[in-house]
Amino acid sequence: MEIIVKDGKELEEVLESICSENNVTKDDFYYHYTEKKNGLFNKNVVIEVTAYLKSEILNYIKEYLEELLTNMGLKVNFETKMREDSMYVKIYSDNNPVIIGKGGNTLKALEVIVKQKLNTAFNIRPYVCLDVEDYREKQQRRLERLAKNLAKDVVRTKVEVHLENMNAYDRRIIHNALTNFKGVSTVSEGEEPNRHVIIKPE
Repeated sequence: MEIIVKDGKELEEVLESICSENNVTKDDFYYHYTEKKNGLFNKNVVIEVTAYLKSEILNYIKEYLEELLTNMGLKVNFETKMREDSMYVKIYSDNNPVIIGKGGNTLKALEVIVKQKLNTAFNIRPYVCLDVEDYREKQQRRLERLAKNLAKDVVRTKVEVHLENMNAYDRRIIHNALTNFKGVSTVSEGEEPNRHVIIKPE
């Protein structure tokens, strides 16, 4: 994987330089930076930027998953796409239930492992979504239906509803589903892993 490292006095100046030299925009790569002091009495501050193209990070995720799942004795291939800052990987295998796991737990664990790997290897935290056999899409539709049905009850009864504990991905689906739903608002409450959504009457 190509890693772009560049120094400069100002962050924006370094980012613009990376864009022009690599014929990319700032939306095409992830980066992190550090400040280094040098010169007499360490008075001069230099910004060092390390950048990674998003397309290469997506390929890295695919290769990492292929290694993991092959070691589990599975035959796999992938379909990948980027949407803004989100990375989506659809997995096809000869044993999808094993990858999904009970209640999607294995799939969620794989996501956590991938995110930790990216954080450790590149010091970045992109949003990564894995899916198998459209499990996530079906789960999303189920949660959206649940959210809207409960929201109707809240509008009718004027009594707030506390949903079960959910991970950040599922809570996000609930919030998004009710963003424009008249008569209710949503808020997340609690500490992980016991964080949940509350649907409140307005």
